[in-house]
Amino acid sequence: MTRTARGNRTRQDILGAAADLFHKQGVVATSPDQVIEASGTGKGQFYHYFKNKEGLVHEVLRGHLEAIRDGSSPISYEIASWDDLERWFVAHLGLQKRFDMTRGCPFGTIGNEVTERDELIRQDLSLIFEVVKSKIAKFFVKEKANGRLTPDAREDELADFCVAMIQGAMLLGKVKRDSQLVETTVRETMRHLRDYARGAPRAAVQRRRRIPTRSRSRR
Repeated sequence: MTRTARGNRTRQDILGAAADLFHKQGVVATSPDQVIEASGTGKGQFYHYFKNKEGLVHEVLRGHLEAIRDGSSPISYEIASWDDLERWFVAHLGLQKRFDMTRGCPFGTIGNEVTERDELIRQDLSLIFEVVKSKIAKFFVKEKANGRLTPDAREDELADFCVAMIQGAMLLGKVKRDSQLVETTVRETMRHLRDYARGAPRAAVQRRRRIPTRSRSRR
């Protein structure tokens, strides 16, 4: 059955409100009633589109995945250069600063609450992180194929390292309400990654100063 334009807007309003609440306070603390109130919709409309809360979380995560794939995400995941990779890291910090360091990664926040009973959500998150990893790994594969990475560089492991470092940094930045911690992690992560850049001038490593070193954001 084809949804009406009004119905599509209602569904998107619910998904948008849910995504924001999940990002702000997590899934566990967010009730369907809160989503209904925040979206300005009705209970009947909510349950018409989503059978339960798990189904809503699944659709929110699917929305994050589609945004990463089609380039509509607030953070660009298309990485073709070292500068693009650094911008990818810095964009995560920018996202946190937008919320005064009170929030972490939108889907990472959901991942922090996953239990052994949340298999569908775990699979959704695993797919998101795999897609993110593959986009970063693609850059490292290209660099190594062109002889610009040292022979011991393992592209998949470097990509996993990037994801793990930014997720951990954002979590601690949120807990401590401190942007400097994230800035330092990004700077040192880039320094480590560039050690694998074959033949890169050392000055290229030392110039990584576009990330502020002393700014601090606290509530």
